[in-house]
Amino acid sequence: MTTFKKTLVMAIAFPLALGSASALAFGGGGNGGHHGGYFGGKGGCGMKDGRKVFRELDLTDTQQQQMKEMRDANREEMKGRYGEQRAVMQANHQKMQSLLLAADFDENAVRELAQQMSEQQVERRVTMMKKRHEMLNILTADQKAKFQQLQADRADQCQARWAEKNQ
Repeated sequence: MTTFKKTLVMAIAFPLALGSASALAFGGGGNGGHHGGYFGGKGGCGMKDGRKVFRELDLTDTQQQQMKEMRDANREEMKGRYGEQRAVMQANHQKMQSLLLAADFDENAVRELAQQMSEQQVERRVTMMKKRHEMLNILTADQKAKFQQLQADRADQCQARWAEKNQ
């Protein structure tokens, strides 16, 4: 494979990988899915740790209700957009396949598709960060400080587990 083709494959694969990571970041039920402990199972380091952190913040009943309402609204919004986002991802995949299987390589079309996919990923990330920001703004200054400390502690624990596992 030539350097150019390797670069092309990476240019196409990278946005797809980011999109997949974003989709998987939402997670699902169970104890970390097929990834086991490290990625969110029992004692894991995955996204599920975020819920545990909020439990340790001593939220008031009002704060708990606000969090629940936000989570429910976000869940419904995600369900509503799922079909649309899936259709866009499938269309992008079809375009990518067409470009890869074409008789002649169209670099401009590949760049345009890669750029479009990257922009879609950025929009999903911005939306996710906006929702997290809204949820964190429910916390008091003391709770935010405790949240930051708990996050740092969990990151240290996760890093230690990862280092131990990969020795």
